[in-house]
Amino acid sequence: MSALDTTSAAPSPPRSPTSALEAPTGGTPTKKVDFDVASATEAEASAPVHFTPTANIATPGAFAQPTSCKCMAALTEGGRLEPFTITRRALKPTDVAIQIKYAGVCHSDIHQARGEWSKGGVFPMVTGHEVGGVVVAVGDAVTKFSVGDVVGIGCMVDSCRSCKYCVRGDEQYCKGKGGAVFTYGDSTNKYEHSAEDEEVTNAVTYGGYSESVVVHEGFVCTIPSNLDLAAATPLLCAGVTTYSPLIHYGLRPHHKLAVVGLGGLGHMGVKFGVAMGAEVTVVSRGTGKMEDSKRLGAHHFLDSTDKEAMAVAADTFDFVLDTVAANHDVGALLDLLTVDGKCVMVGIPPDAVPISAFKLIMGRKILAGSLIGGVRETQEMLDFCGRHDITCDIETIRADEVNEAWERAIASDVKYRFVIDTATL
Repeated sequence: MSALDTTSAAPSPPRSPTSALEAPTGGTPTKKVDFDVASATEAEASAPVHFTPTANIATPGAFAQPTSCKCMAALTEGGRLEPFTITRRALKPTDVAIQIKYAGVCHSDIHQARGEWSKGGVFPMVTGHEVGGVVVAVGDAVTKFSVGDVVGIGCMVDSCRSCKYCVRGDEQYCKGKGGAVFTYGDSTNKYEHSAEDEEVTNAVTYGGYSESVVVHEGFVCTIPSNLDLAAATPLLCAGVTTYSPLIHYGLRPHHKLAVVGLGGLGHMGVKFGVAMGAEVTVVSRGTGKMEDSKRLGAHHFLDSTDKEAMAVAADTFDFVLDTVAANHDVGALLDLLTVDGKCVMVGIPPDAVPISAFKLIMGRKILAGSLIGGVRETQEMLDFCGRHDITCDIETIRADEVNEAWERAIASDVKYRFVIDTATL
């Protein structure tokens, strides 16, 4: 068998902080969830709030004060994840409180918690930057969201909001004094508007492997109502990471697109490429993922270990989306490009990538990179997914299965994203 196989709203007036007990007025949400509300005594209302998914924010005034919630955390660098309790800040006027329903497992979570990208992370660390849930409380100045809206949070929860990159909607490239405020393992006190009381919350961002999160409304996205929430949750990282470079670097319907690697990122690259009208080829080591690439909609499959097939495919692709995070021969991928072709890297190999300048110069080729997307582009991506009914292929797990899931993710034993059901915390 040949390795080259062809397959055929207007702002509402200010209001006091609103919880799930009192739905706000104004605005038409894309999707809402109803809550069952339990009664609570006055004493319970004034006591520290402990939030559980099954309670559905049943305590009056929830999130008007710092709120504790359960999570899974790495207590030390390289340690196993284990049950832990953190405190979320009280609502600020422009904050939204979200009951987390699902949290995607990104390979970045593993790298960060194990110190594989850099040492000196902040521990305990609660990972997870693919967050899907329901709005359960809003601050008195929130205009974009209402209680019951189904929403998501990605890799950032704030930024300086004033540098040229933030102003144009590229918050991921924020050049404020501390850069963007990432969803976990970062300091909330980079900027006055994101500051928290260290004695209450440690002033550290904690991610989505938890019951709840409080975040500025400007870093929250709406999940389209026709998408399954669990399967849509990984779009907040895996989705925008692959969508953004295809848009920014100009993929066109007539282009031939090679998606290198068929994992959490790669399978989304295939889905987006097909939806955008490109002729899509999956490039992978061996032929083990050939049938799955067909199922995902790819038109062709190319075995990168087949030298003859790679030679035949040389000088044929307009665009290469490289999703591989292991060390690999990027020069061989540049050989696949036609004149003026573009190779964009979204995976991060552990070592420096050696490239001969001749491979770029002799074909006027471009080798580039891309980091997630800004909030506006993330919403654009979600809306695109809603129109084209695109979600991630997922395997839902319990919270107590996350350590096993991390090992399976390292072994590429998942198709193609683990998602934690946070009701199991």
